[in-house]
Amino acid sequence: MTVSTQGLEVRSGSRFIRGAVELLSSMRFAISLLTVICIASVIGTVLKQHEPVNNYINQFGPFWAQVFGAIDLYAVYSAWWFLLILAFLVTSTSLCIARNAPKIFADLRTLKENIREQSLKAFHLRAETTLAETPEAAAQRLGQMLAGGGWKVKLQRREGTQAGEGAGWMVAARTGGANKIGYLAAHSAIVLICIGGLLDGDLIVRAQMWLGGKSVYTGGGLISDVKPEHRLSERNPTFRGNLVVAEGTQSSTAILNQSDGILLQDLPFAVELKKFVVEYYSTGMPKLFASDIVIHDKATGEKRDARVEVNHPASFKGIEIYQSSFDDGGSSVKLKAIPMNAATKPFEIEGVIGGSSQLKRGEGDDKLTLEYTALRVINVENLMGDQATSGADVRKVDLRQTLSNHLGAGNKTTNKKELRNVGPSITYKLRDPAGQAREFNNYMLPVDMGDAVPVFLLGARLSPSEPFRYLRAPADENGSLDGFVRLRMALDDPAMREKAVQRYARRAVDPAHPELATQLAVSAARALSLFAGAEAVKGSSTGGLQAIADFMEINVPEAERNRAGEMLVRILNGTLFELYELSREQAGLKAVDMDARLQGFMTQAVLALSDAPFYPAPMTFQLQDFTQVQASVFQVARAPGKTVVYLGCALLILGIFAMLYVRERRMWIWLKAEAAPGGAAQARATMALSTNRKTMDGDREFAQLRDKLLGTKDTQT
Repeated sequence: MTVSTQGLEVRSGSRFIRGAVELLSSMRFAISLLTVICIASVIGTVLKQHEPVNNYINQFGPFWAQVFGAIDLYAVYSAWWFLLILAFLVTSTSLCIARNAPKIFADLRTLKENIREQSLKAFHLRAETTLAETPEAAAQRLGQMLAGGGWKVKLQRREGTQAGEGAGWMVAARTGGANKIGYLAAHSAIVLICIGGLLDGDLIVRAQMWLGGKSVYTGGGLISDVKPEHRLSERNPTFRGNLVVAEGTQSSTAILNQSDGILLQDLPFAVELKKFVVEYYSTGMPKLFASDIVIHDKATGEKRDARVEVNHPASFKGIEIYQSSFDDGGSSVKLKAIPMNAATKPFEIEGVIGGSSQLKRGEGDDKLTLEYTALRVINVENLMGDQATSGADVRKVDLRQTLSNHLGAGNKTTNKKELRNVGPSITYKLRDPAGQAREFNNYMLPVDMGDAVPVFLLGARLSPSEPFRYLRAPADENGSLDGFVRLRMALDDPAMREKAVQRYARRAVDPAHPELATQLAVSAARALSLFAGAEAVKGSSTGGLQAIADFMEINVPEAERNRAGEMLVRILNGTLFELYELSREQAGLKAVDMDARLQGFMTQAVLALSDAPFYPAPMTFQLQDFTQVQASVFQVARAPGKTVVYLGCALLILGIFAMLYVRERRMWIWLKAEAAPGGAAQARATMALSTNRKTMDGDREFAQLRDKLLGTKDTQT
């Protein structure tokens, strides 16, 4: 029997209805739907699902983000068109099974013993010989041999009345019927998997929203304050949501993310997190995170201890609890505001990760909101390689992740890695009254980047799609930012700049030539003023080394710029050193000698001061202290379709195995009496074999059966 790709043929009804039924029940339509589902699944795998809308706008732009949102690409597996395609695939495949199953079962029940003798001569695999026994005895013997070999056998006695054929015995046998069963198993598996997917998907949740008056929640606040129309019952037959539990707390409400908000799923139990355990590789990646939990049954008050690890979930009342990830559970942090200009004063502030604080800027009502985003206790970075000379690095902290690492042989070992934990970091946002936010990432401890002195990495970015740009502020002899901050404040003070200029001129010039000191003071004052941004150049007063370069471009002939530039930089460095000394004296600190470390500090300070005006905030916050509180993110799921999907997967494996590796073979042996010399009993045997696939194994098997059954190697064709 050959399975047809055509659909059901309806004899009555309009032409359109007949064509629609035929198309819906055809195999070509089912394959087309399966192809569309595969493409949609690829999109759903590549494109992150249920992300905030702003993330998609940053990634694709406003126009395409709106287009993709209109066709529900951000929630592919719960999109109406995806569920509709699944429903059509189930219907189409079910009709294919219904159309072909009766034919397959009918074909399995018959051995086609009524085949004519003349038809056997048309088979490719056939043999003829003479057996020294009666046709009946030969039929009984051959039938028993085939049955013993696992063949299903039927013997038919013919009286010589069929289309003029003579009397004789037909031995019909078949094996490998599982090949046809494999077709039904594979197609039934598709139906079961799709049904399981519909049961475990958002279909039932969507049905409760359409028919049960449930709606998504888009606001904020406490979970306990959310109204019942945004909550799903504990008896909800299927759901999959996230449950965040901090150490020492418990929660009984899961969050189901929807494309336009969330739904809350009440659980019949509460999960208490006793302890969260996380272990790291040397690269800083977590190698184990597990949660020791206590499950509190709401109905009986029963308590059950459990441990949840990745790929080792806990189960309670038909709900699986999976370890999904981990997060901050509300760690408390203490920050110190470091001023980036003279208009800002230092202060300390405390907060909780996930919370916010209001900051007043200036004398008016202009306020900033400080949002505590994340605390990372471990930061493992690769610090091997060349270091950039700019204080504002647009790359990641991992300075070896450049294009050259991805070119050439895959076994390159020239670029060695030096992985080191550089300590905790704090991530926060500063949001202005208009709602615009800038994100910052600052390391708590100074990092040795291979320069003469360690530096504090102060990162900033305008949007989540951008990498952090790091300002490298040098650490002083005490390993703090105080020295750099004092120098930054002194640079903004005109009186301090004037004192530094006068001191530098006195020290650099012989007292016997006071006129040179005056000229040098004028040059130093101009250089320091340009560097501090007190004097506008090309309509800009941002200052830094760029201001000095712009000034020379305007006022110094091109042929003399190199020499003049070297002189101005030398004067600037000397004046800044005097300014640093004055800042220490003003703070009541003793003077320091110019050694290699101080020289490295001043070199890095010049670069950082040059880039500091571009820092997008009047202050930066340094992590002073913290108390970490871990939180575990669980995925809780009630999945009745899981068993159906497992059954479907088992059937799919068996069905494909049967169709690919099981060959259906049918054999016929026609035996008729033949006259023999001396009147001895003799039968003429004609043997033929058919198989659903023509292979060398089939030819080899036929030769073995021919030799075993007929005892001859002479095959007549």
